[in-house]
Amino acid sequence: MKKQPDFYANLESFLQCKDYTVSEQLFDVKRNHTYDMLVTFPVPKNLEDYYKSEKYISHTDSKKGFFDKIYQFVKNYTLQKKVDLINSFGFENKSILDVGAGTGDFLKVCLQNNWTVFGTEPNQKAREIAKQKQLFLKNDLQEFSNKKFDVITLWHVLEHVENVSEFISQLKNLLSENGKLIVAVPNFKSDDAKHYKEFWAAYDVPRHLWHFSQKSIHLLFENENMSVQKILPMKFDSFYVSMLSEKYKTGKLNFLIGFWRGFVSNWKARKTSEYSSLIYIIKKD
Repeated sequence: MKKQPDFYANLESFLQCKDYTVSEQLFDVKRNHTYDMLVTFPVPKNLEDYYKSEKYISHTDSKKGFFDKIYQFVKNYTLQKKVDLINSFGFENKSILDVGAGTGDFLKVCLQNNWTVFGTEPNQKAREIAKQKQLFLKNDLQEFSNKKFDVITLWHVLEHVENVSEFISQLKNLLSENGKLIVAVPNFKSDDAKHYKEFWAAYDVPRHLWHFSQKSIHLLFENENMSVQKILPMKFDSFYVSMLSEKYKTGKLNFLIGFWRGFVSNWKARKTSEYSSLIYIIKKD
């Protein structure tokens, strides 16, 4: 068996963040210079308990609060953009696996676009909501060990995975020979991350175990003989993340300042390419 990299070796202090969603606990975010990656430390032994909250919106279809409504509005707008992306690959069989499918909205739109859909979701509550949409999600990747997929998607999932190198290896084995792997993750090199520092909502400790840069994504997948073909921005993320970060920083909901910071982040990223979140299109070498 291939030796897994030790991402916890030779870590340097970077900042300390609070869990604003569940526990109010503080966690260290440390830097691994070799991979240009940040690491949440320590990882709680009862990590699943840190997902048990109505505030954790990707496991619900909630539209109760202001941020819930914004999240659902943006999600609905971007769903078709995501489907347009996978349709652009031109696959004939059109089989897709969505890893960490949440409540299944992306797969539902894929199904409407004639894709054969499969998905995983470890959260039971989210799986039950997906089931009401006639989407039957599996608990984990092990249940697909004998299948191959044209497209595998991870929309803000890789940052949650504990054994990240082993997980990437599993994804590679599930991908068809000319298949595409789509990985969307937050980018701690973005201007909104630099502005909000420990209040940046996309740190989301301890649920986000890893915080990636473009270099770290390239290196992680090169280790598994895979390569990044293309990088695309997720421009809406900077607005949502900045508004939530502003609330964490000031304790108040300030829509205008958050929106402005999101705009500034996107504007600066036109030169740097360091958007708040990035989509990586990856293939086997």
